[in-house]
Amino acid sequence: MLLKVYTDGWSRGNPWEAGLGVYITDREGKALERRYKYLGITTNNVAEYTGALYGIKRARELGATEIELYMDSKLVIEQLQGNWKIKNEYLRQLASDIKYHLKDISISYNWIPREKNSIADELSNKAMDTKI
Repeated sequence: MLLKVYTDGWSRGNPWEAGLGVYITDREGKALERRYKYLGITTNNVAEYTGALYGIKRARELGATEIELYMDSKLVIEQLQGNWKIKNEYLRQLASDIKYHLKDISISYNWIPREKNSIADELSNKAMDTKI
């Protein structure tokens, strides 16, 4: 089953309070899930990677055999595709965790402009506002 996973993560300073948002739809775009999580104090990049990991794990739990990942972080998309190096050790570990959860799943990585990722963005803001 193909699931589309839209994720966003950011902090209101770098580092500062951070949150992630995940919006998952089916192949036709029907909303299946909206989730958010407060991350505490961390960097933008850690929040983005954590959002991707969280979204992929949830898609697996929902039965995905194929994932289309959509993010407005060009850096994370390019690094996960292997086009750009990951210099930070902790980000390399998060990328490794992501790949582990994809070992038997087909994935496509898709960069989208921020305005096309508004639901995940709203959810990440909600995480920071509510600290949940």
